[in-house]
Amino acid sequence: MTIQAITNFLLVKNQEGDIKHRYQNGLVGQTIKLDGINYSFLSFFYQGATKNRTGDNFESELILASNKVAMNIAIEAVENNWIVDVTTCSMNPTTFAVGRILTKEIWQAASLGYDPERVTVSLNSGIDAVGGSAPTRVLTSSQVGALPTTASISNR
Repeated sequence: MTIQAITNFLLVKNQEGDIKHRYQNGLVGQTIKLDGINYSFLSFFYQGATKNRTGDNFESELILASNKVAMNIAIEAVENNWIVDVTTCSMNPTTFAVGRILTKEIWQAASLGYDPERVTVSLNSGIDAVGGSAPTRVLTSSQVGALPTTASISNR
């Protein structure tokens, strides 16, 4: 029987891109290096991406132990719309060295729920047709070339 070890790495950033936290859920009480950067241990469960039947909502969840530290981090992340980069890696089951990257996902902390046992942070994609908003972009002539100057456009 083959054992496959997997670890999730969380890189939590604010909207300006400043790194707030780095966590991993693979080695209890220790740090693991990913790309030469240390990630501290945090007990969490990452529930990967789910999509609804119509395809207009793409979300995931972080489930943390219900304690004051986790609650404070979750509240701050949701209130400030922090960005959560999740990297899932295979690990060497003997040395626990990072093997290969299996997935990389980028999420936005959207909402949270809690009960006596757990804190659940809902993560949405940056473009969420149901509850979030799309990042604003403005087209300019330097980006796309000539732009119309009137609403009256014909295709002849």
